[in-house]
Amino acid sequence: QVALVESGGGMVQEGGSLILSCEASEVSSAIEVMAWFRQTPGKEREFVAGVRKTGIGRYYSDSLKGRFIISIDYHGRMLYLQMHSVIPADTAMYYCAAATRYALTWRSRGEYEHWGHGAQVTVSS
Repeated sequence: QVALVESGGGMVQEGGSLILSCEASEVSSAIEVMAWFRQTPGKEREFVAGVRKTGIGRYYSDSLKGRFIISIDYHGRMLYLQMHSVIPADTAMYYCAAATRYALTWRSRGEYEHWGHGAQVTVSS
């Protein structure tokens, strides 16, 4: 079981930037994809961005309009999410996730077997 731990959450002003990090407890050869999801109270957990463990192949939610950048380190143990030009609607709990499947839709929560406990991001206007 791979443990995922998010960090870097907090409060940020509208228009500002924030970087989230996710550390995996081990480098698992079984992991093919890592991703970020986010969730607000009363809503479904939604896909934000995903990347293959090689760093080649990234996929983003259309609603982000290029404001977020996902990246992964060479060893596939650290995942990052750069958040730029943040808006109040970005306020959410952000979750790191990992999947062992190579072929997936990216957006479906059920495709990811491993999850972190989340990091809260709050954007003030």
